[in-house]
Amino acid sequence: MSVAVKRKPLNLLSVIIPARDEEGCIASTVEHLHLELSLQNVPHEIVVVDDGSSDRTWEILSGLRERIPQLAPTQNTGLHGFGRAIIWGLSQSSGDAVVIMMADESDDCRDVVRYWQLLNEGWDCVFGSRFIRGGGTIDYPALKYVLNRMANLFIKVIFRISLNDTTNAFKAYRKEVIDGCQPLIAPHFNLLVELPLKAIVRGFTWTTMPITWKNRRSGESKLKIKEMGSRYFFICCYVWLEKYFSRGDYQKK
Repeated sequence: MSVAVKRKPLNLLSVIIPARDEEGCIASTVEHLHLELSLQNVPHEIVVVDDGSSDRTWEILSGLRERIPQLAPTQNTGLHGFGRAIIWGLSQSSGDAVVIMMADESDDCRDVVRYWQLLNEGWDCVFGSRFIRGGGTIDYPALKYVLNRMANLFIKVIFRISLNDTTNAFKAYRKEVIDGCQPLIAPHFNLLVELPLKAIVRGFTWTTMPITWKNRRSGESKLKIKEMGSRYFFICCYVWLEKYFSRGDYQKK
């Protein structure tokens, strides 16, 4: 963990939400998020990326757009994949701060406000953790929990960092961090590891805060554990090599 630096106030928060076949929950996710941010006077846009849905997700988003002007739905017209959807959303966003959030209501909208506040304190990145004091999970699948803790311990050890929930999607960044972590290459859920590790390795300031997570009430999880193991490992190796062998070529100047 590093030290925050006094910065100019941020102007606009972009919340990036990748969505694929989320007709059962996308409306409530957007509505609850918009309400919470509006009540707390957070200037925002909500960039929902429809990543090739075959259900009514895009139709629902188009209807919501008429009622919520801060909603900016977009369709990923390139190759699909969770990471690609986030990268597409980042390219379509206009805020000077970014929060990446899940579409399935697993993340708490009140935590988005706390992210915004901490970024405005001067941090480059704010990483949420479900596994520190004040954080928590509801209905977390047992096997997924065990694999999660093993993967995060592995990352914590090889990168020598205190962050214990690197694989979690729900994180916040200043826009210059996103620009400073290019190129982003992970096409799937492994982007969730690439982005925070690159930010840390490249010298951006960061802090952690407790967050809460609850299992989805509708739809099906898009994370396929069997498919992702080697992809996570590849990205960890890729950033690890940068950390120890790039001689600081990509460090924040």
